[in-house]
Amino acid sequence: MDATSATSLTGTWQGQYSYPAGQSPEFFTATLLERPGLLGGSIQETLRHGKLAGRTFYASVHGKREGSSVNFLKTYETPPRQHSVQYQGIVNADGTEIEGSWTIPGALSGRFLMIRASGLAQAALHEAAAPV
Repeated sequence: MDATSATSLTGTWQGQYSYPAGQSPEFFTATLLERPGLLGGSIQETLRHGKLAGRTFYASVHGKREGSSVNFLKTYETPPRQHSVQYQGIVNADGTEIEGSWTIPGALSGRFLMIRASGLAQAALHEAAAPV
C-alpha cells in the first residue's frame, strides 16, 4: 500500500472547477467520507458568475477510490440544477490535493482542483457554525 492510499480522504476540502474557453472558475466546499474503496459526501457551492450568480447549490457525492485514483459522481439536488457531473482525479502523495477533470456527458468538461482544508480553516468553520 502506498502513502496516498493509506491517507484517508475523509474531511473538508476547498475546491474549484474551471470551464472551457477561459471562463472564471467557480468554488465549492466538499465534505467527504471515505470507507474502504468507497467515497461519499456532499458539496456546497455558491455561484459567482452567470445568470445563477449568488445562488447556493447542494450536491451529493458517490464514488470510489483505488490507490491514487479518485472517481465520483456529483449529483445536484437544488433546482434548477438537477444534473450529474463525473469527476476523475488523482490524489497527490501526501493526500492534500486532488486534481483532475470533470465532465457533463455530451455537454461540457473542464478541470478541477480540491485542497484539503487546513486545521486552522476547519477550526474557523466550526467556530462560525457554533451557536452564540
